[in-house]
Amino acid sequence: MDRIEAMQAFVAVADLKGFAPAARKLGLSPSAITRLVAGLEDRIGARLLQRTTRSVTLTDTGTQYLERSRRIIAEIEEAEASAQAERVQPTGRLVVSAPMVFGRLHVAPLMTQFLRRFPSVSGELRLSDRMINLVDEGVDVAVRIGHLPDSSVIARTMGDMRRIIVASPRYLKKRGRPRKLSELASHDFIRFTGAGPSIDWRFKENGREIRISRLARYATNSADAAVQYAEEDGGLAMVLYYQAAEAIAKKRLEIVLREYEAPVIPIHLVYPTTRLLSAKVWAFIDTALELCDWQFSKR
Repeated sequence: MDRIEAMQAFVAVADLKGFAPAARKLGLSPSAITRLVAGLEDRIGARLLQRTTRSVTLTDTGTQYLERSRRIIAEIEEAEASAQAERVQPTGRLVVSAPMVFGRLHVAPLMTQFLRRFPSVSGELRLSDRMINLVDEGVDVAVRIGHLPDSSVIARTMGDMRRIIVASPRYLKKRGRPRKLSELASHDFIRFTGAGPSIDWRFKENGREIRISRLARYATNSADAAVQYAEEDGGLAMVLYYQAAEAIAKKRLEIVLREYEAPVIPIHLVYPTTRLLSAKVWAFIDTALELCDWQFSKR
């Protein structure tokens, strides 16, 4: 038995003083209304209505239950109306997740613009390089860089990204600039562990994937720390382009082995699979598509 449906049947019978008019109002048969009310009484363990051939009246228990039933139904209708309004007009709290550095550099400015456009929405930006479960952690939209093995999300492609090898000018002057993959054996590696579980560095040579596995001189789960160590002449670091973009622009780092870079990887906005998506999520995606240029694959 659907308790809410049974409450609605009971309220309709009490208001209209009969099972037949309640059935007409709710679009059900009189026998269906009778079964719903009887089921409700069985569940409560008390009679709610006194029935005679001429009238239907409330018992004392029914009078008290009617008041509470009206309140519950009104709250449900209010909640449904609010949810329907949210699907039309962006309102409520939007939680967005993004990788640490990319979120700081590119998603935080997007959130600023989005919240200016939609003052009825409050926002939360969570920055983390770990893979999260959107549903379990209450995230509405996430930015993910890389191919998506998770089929439980819907993805909107927003751009693409290069994996690059960088080092400081002083390091390259001292240790030599590698021009072939075979020359990597004489260099120190800096491993950013947030890029994935594999310790291999992947390259492309003559259309083939080449993997190089080497113990890192320095490993960290922070892209900022990996880039900083490379700037301090610590060795070669494989990072995503955006993570080192500022250091490259200011000539603190240089890109090497461009011609061997692996194929670019996609940047996605992802959100849980759902039949009904709220207006705030659609508005965020539309704002991102309008304002964001996340093409980082140019060499």
